[in-house]
Amino acid sequence: MELERLVVIWCPFLQQEGGRGEEARRFVQVVARAGEICPWVHPIRLGVCALPARGPARFFGGEEMVVRHLVEAVEEGASAGVADGLFAAILAARSQLIVPAGEVAQFLAPWSVATLARPELAVTLQRLGVTTLGQFAALPAPHVSDRFGADAAACHRLCRGESGELAGVRDRAIDRRLRVARGEDPDQGSEPPPFQPGFFGGASAAETRAALSFARVQERLGVDAVLVGRLRGGRDPSEQAALVPWGSPEAEGPGAGGAPWPGRLPPPSPTRVLGVPQRAEMVDATGRAVVVSGRGLLEAEVDRLSVEGGPWQPVVAWAGPWPVTERWWSVRRRRARLQVVMADGTARLLYNERTQWWVEALYD
Repeated sequence: MELERLVVIWCPFLQQEGGRGEEARRFVQVVARAGEICPWVHPIRLGVCALPARGPARFFGGEEMVVRHLVEAVEEGASAGVADGLFAAILAARSQLIVPAGEVAQFLAPWSVATLARPELAVTLQRLGVTTLGQFAALPAPHVSDRFGADAAACHRLCRGESGELAGVRDRAIDRRLRVARGEDPDQGSEPPPFQPGFFGGASAAETRAALSFARVQERLGVDAVLVGRLRGGRDPSEQAALVPWGSPEAEGPGAGGAPWPGRLPPPSPTRVLGVPQRAEMVDATGRAVVVSGRGLLEAEVDRLSVEGGPWQPVVAWAGPWPVTERWWSVRRRRARLQVVMADGTARLLYNERTQWWVEALYD
């Protein structure tokens, strides 16, 4: 699929709005000045706007001349760039570059995976030794989808130059914010974002008012001020749910990754996932450490458990282990999970990695 070639204007000094809203008013002027030079200028988010490159390039005699005219016309300190697709064009504008057509994958290759604005995915990839977009793009697409889920697969297609934009790049409320900055009716001709499934159970006037309220809160405090829970794919309990901004494409979708996720725990799911796993020791009746064999089996009967060096507690029942092998493209990581029930009725989810047990989650 051929990506649309875009010119992006980048104003870093306008991207964080202060309490008086001066940045939004200045950005209105940037968009207006750019519109006097080239038609079809679309604000993306505060401090960033874009326009198609083909028509202006023909009129001015090349993309270099388009960029020069725009930078001269808008506010001092702004920069511009051109590339295939919005994501690459924003990076090109940050670097004041014109990326040749068809070379977006090569341009993106040296950039850090952190530029995807997917912190959890970036941390996971960096731990696996995948630090650049080029290294991520080199991974086999089916494995990325199976191991990391649909959103990571979308990021992977972007890094390979097969798509041009990621969900969450555009501020869906930017047009309304700029109408406010111009002193116009902010609700004229605008509609609230679609209702989120399961929020109120159906369409009503109350939901319309609530949707508008959510949009206004996000405009004042940022898109992360209103979050909704969504299920995701993954093996670890910590990967299977996330809070996403209300009104975002992630929030509007059905959630719940459809991959089979071999090694995933059977229901019920834990009620509390620990942000930081707790170190634990587990022994048999003779006091010998319980370990998981290379075949994924316990080598002894579980008798008692100690968490973070605390007192030993009797274990009355357990289920598992469920082994899983990950990091197939680098150093393999082998884990095995075990559910245990203590004598006091509490239940814990543990995993074993390199002979060390960790408490990962709790059950009610």
